[in-house]
Amino acid sequence: MLNPGALGVNLVVEELETETKFLIKQVECIDEHHANKALEELMPLLKLQHPNLSLYHEMFIMWNNEISSLFLCLVMDYYSQGTFQNIMENKRKLKAVVDTEWMHIMLSQILDAIEYLHKSNIVHRNLKPSNIVLVNSGYCKLQDMSSQALMTHEAKWNVRAEEDPCQKSWMAPEALKFSFSTKSDIWSLGCIILDMATCSFLNDTEAMQLRKAIRHHPGSLKPILKTMEEKQIPGTDIYYLLLPFMLHINPSDRLAIKDVMQVTFMSNSFKSSSVALNMQRQKVPIFITDVLLEGNMANILDVMQNFSSRPEVQLRAINKLLTMPEDQLGLPWPTELVEEVITIVTQHGRILDILLSTCSLLLRVLGQALAKDPEAEIPRSSLIISFLMDTLRSHPNSERLVNVVYNVLAIISSQGQISEELEEEGLFQLAQEHLEHFQEDRDICLSILSLLWSLLVDVVTVDKEPLEQLSGMVTWVLATHPEDVEVAEAGCAVLWLLSLLGCIKESQFEQVVVLLLRSIQLCPGRVLLVNNAFRGLASLAKVSELVAFRIVVLEEGSSGLHLIQDIYKLYKDDPEVVENLCMLLAHLTSYKEILPEMESGGIKDLVQVIRGRFTSSLELISYADEILQVLEANAHPGLQEDQLEPPAGQEAPLQGEPLFRP
Repeated sequence: MLNPGALGVNLVVEELETETKFLIKQVECIDEHHANKALEELMPLLKLQHPNLSLYHEMFIMWNNEISSLFLCLVMDYYSQGTFQNIMENKRKLKAVVDTEWMHIMLSQILDAIEYLHKSNIVHRNLKPSNIVLVNSGYCKLQDMSSQALMTHEAKWNVRAEEDPCQKSWMAPEALKFSFSTKSDIWSLGCIILDMATCSFLNDTEAMQLRKAIRHHPGSLKPILKTMEEKQIPGTDIYYLLLPFMLHINPSDRLAIKDVMQVTFMSNSFKSSSVALNMQRQKVPIFITDVLLEGNMANILDVMQNFSSRPEVQLRAINKLLTMPEDQLGLPWPTELVEEVITIVTQHGRILDILLSTCSLLLRVLGQALAKDPEAEIPRSSLIISFLMDTLRSHPNSERLVNVVYNVLAIISSQGQISEELEEEGLFQLAQEHLEHFQEDRDICLSILSLLWSLLVDVVTVDKEPLEQLSGMVTWVLATHPEDVEVAEAGCAVLWLLSLLGCIKESQFEQVVVLLLRSIQLCPGRVLLVNNAFRGLASLAKVSELVAFRIVVLEEGSSGLHLIQDIYKLYKDDPEVVENLCMLLAHLTSYKEILPEMESGGIKDLVQVIRGRFTSSLELISYADEILQVLEANAHPGLQEDQLEPPAGQEAPLQGEPLFRP
């Protein structure tokens, strides 16, 4: 006979034929009806199969003549290695901490067994250290599962509680009123974990009093957790998270067993356990994720690493970083940190929400770092570039994602030196496809044009074929958004750079010229646009007489020469604009057929005024002299070149009415 349990006597017996030892639990019943009801409830337990459950082999009812009482007998395996209660008692005597690795091994087995029961809609009802038996030093089993009929025998409970008050201290508050559920098991399991964590500094009586106190005063747990932290008990961070949610007075507010299992992933030693392997397909509850993510950025990154395979955790972690105050983000982020985040989320590359949040985070982190310090070095490793390009390909129809990625690439490219890498990654072909697909989406078009503008400035050698196709889409975008100033500005810059690279086909010349001139008309006050448009027109006029003619004759009844004069009036004190204007005029004068138009359009008078005002700009004077010599030679064919020195002009009224919009 072993120590009696809460409900009956435990006997070690031996099977005569095999000499195998078994444990029989004898539970005294009120009457035959009570015995049969308990037996009916317990019969399904015979079918259970789990390596961490001490299963019942048979059940029967017997009559004890000596005391004239009916007993329900439950036959289960017998283990002589002791129980968790023995382990805790020994640790308390030595005031020693339970070995962390051993505790994780055992706890993983207990969790797995309880989850098996709860998934089978079975409540253990009698979880406590003495009902966790040791098969060997690294293997344990739960035993002594009970039934509702047996656990609601109030008189028996009261007698047993008086004999051994420790028995009821493991039970949930509602279980003391004979209300049992899976959440009652969670409370008991929480008490077991608490006992294992505190055995080095609480004696038996103190531990029992603590278990009773937390039923009525949840605040009793806080000082103990604080003490565990001060004494540096291993796993305290997990206990801080687990125990308040397991030992909640309201059963509905307690964790489910799968939630308890998920939280244990915070400990790296659990990653290789059977629990970790079994939980791979389950989601971490939102409220647990939020608790895990409380704290600073370093804590959030730890959670992301520990839960790297959990998309639901990654999404909430990234969104947490997205909303974190700037002073807590630790800007600027080094390349290693950006790569760490990207490496974690890469395994979830098929999940749109995660990619969108990650790229939005990169946009915030890189953009704010650059705004804070324009000289800050922006992370732009091959890993980052590949991630962004793979992201563009993974969800080609997501407007928001495509827009954000191109904006991130534009920030990275603002410091140069990635044009060749992006070209190798197929950026130009991809940009052409996206411009075609999202032609009506103003924001996407602008972000793509801004990136191309940044990239083409630094390009050295280039495959012309994709850029020739790209130039066609750029003109279509400008035609689609004729009133958009920002699109026009970025588009003019891209067309100028494409013209320098020789990537605008001759068949596109006329359309490009019209778009550039109309952009100037639309946005005369945007100096960057005006400069880039003049540069693009000059680049094309240099190689095509058709372009030159189209500039001079803008539309039926109007002339681009008048537009040039109006722009000069607006920027007569800006040497860069005036120089680009003169460069364009110089290329126009190389075509004899349009010289009369230039003469009659007042270009000679304009250039004379310019030459007289900008005497210190050698490049500008060179263009002006070239224009004036050609125009003079055309007006006086018989004069020698040395007779064509232009006089220093005074500012004079210019011909033509304004063509651009005010």
